[in-house]
Amino acid sequence: MITDLSAFAAERGVKYFMISYTDLFGGQRAKLVPAQAIAEMQKDGAGFAGFATWLDLTPAHPDLFAMPDPGSVIQLPWKPEVAWVPADGVMEDRPVDQAPRVVLKRLVEQAAAQGLRVKTGVEAEFFLTTPDGGRISDDLDTAEKPCYDQQAVMRRYDVIAEICDHMLALGWKPYQNDHEDANGQFEMNWEYDDALATADKHSFFKFMVKSVAEKHGLRATFMPKPFKGLTGNGCHCHISVWNADGTQNAFADKAEPFGLSAKGRHFLGGIMKHASALAAITNPTVNSYKRINAPRTISGATWAPNSVTWTGNNRTHMVRVPGPGRFELRLPDGAVNPYLLQAVIIAAGLDGIQGSADPGPHHDIDMYREGHTVTDAPKLPLNLLDALRRFDEDASLKSAMGAEFSAAYLKLKQLEWTSYCNHFTAWERDNAFDV
Repeated sequence: MITDLSAFAAERGVKYFMISYTDLFGGQRAKLVPAQAIAEMQKDGAGFAGFATWLDLTPAHPDLFAMPDPGSVIQLPWKPEVAWVPADGVMEDRPVDQAPRVVLKRLVEQAAAQGLRVKTGVEAEFFLTTPDGGRISDDLDTAEKPCYDQQAVMRRYDVIAEICDHMLALGWKPYQNDHEDANGQFEMNWEYDDALATADKHSFFKFMVKSVAEKHGLRATFMPKPFKGLTGNGCHCHISVWNADGTQNAFADKAEPFGLSAKGRHFLGGIMKHASALAAITNPTVNSYKRINAPRTISGATWAPNSVTWTGNNRTHMVRVPGPGRFELRLPDGAVNPYLLQAVIIAAGLDGIQGSADPGPHHDIDMYREGHTVTDAPKLPLNLLDALRRFDEDASLKSAMGAEFSAAYLKLKQLEWTSYCNHFTAWERDNAFDV
């Protein structure tokens, strides 16, 4: 465990540190600090004007100090003279309760107080596009069913292999890379880890993918639905809960249906109970609802849910239980804030355990063909405004996420929705010009 960033720099030949924090909208904000100054920054933090980022602060607020977490430092494999270090927001010597990494760390501590250790893995899908983002980067990637396309993934070998090589060097234990269900879309998987470590890796992964793509003259986007008619970018999350030392899976019980223990069922029950509200976090943009409420894509399926249902090993539902002791939440998309994703999962799950929540009946049907037959499951929100309203109505989830965070998030996201509503579109002219 790294504790002294100055010593780390001297040992590894690091010249600069990127002290980075993530704002409410998932924006990564950083200061580039020379190694000669890192000791002072590690002690006092790097100063930011919080109002200049997506936090609910004013120009009159004091400096926000980003306190680097030396145990999570990552040396950039593609530029080893630079190291990235995630940071926690502090203002006037106390944590900034709305800061996403602070929110997650508090919930991790709450789980630990109950003897629980949440472990997760994410599947962060992305598109490789032309530099202007106008189209996918590979003109030959035109198959009707492009998922796992051998030729297409090899045409982008240089980009994908370089990213995977970096993950191998970092010790993340990546285990597979593939062309995904949309033309121009890819997914890369690495081993699951503790929730905070996964969030840090997820943040760095997005930074790394974008950086390597730019190096190759391309652009990477995690936007939920960047192209009409193509499958959107999901960010499925695999979840399990372990005992305090991480040696025993508290979710696993092979004697129970689906291999889920009572505690695992209650955690899942919390996810199901709060699903419509947590969509405001897992699907945080206007564009997100073009993915989870999309018509059938060119490939024949959206691979995204539109109802609050769970199942066994069936990819057409919001949650699937592919094997004993874990489940996959298929709701989140590429725009999700890496820290808030983990935080809201823990918040909903712990509430489910505390209240012995029942996940309700499972469904084994193909939801894309027979979903209309399910009458006892809520539909997911149709748009961002509906999701924000569900979140605002969910007092227990707001409390679990923290009052300051919830108020700030709702305020800024409502402003984003208002901005969207004030935007005039070509659709309006096309459909109302001659009324």
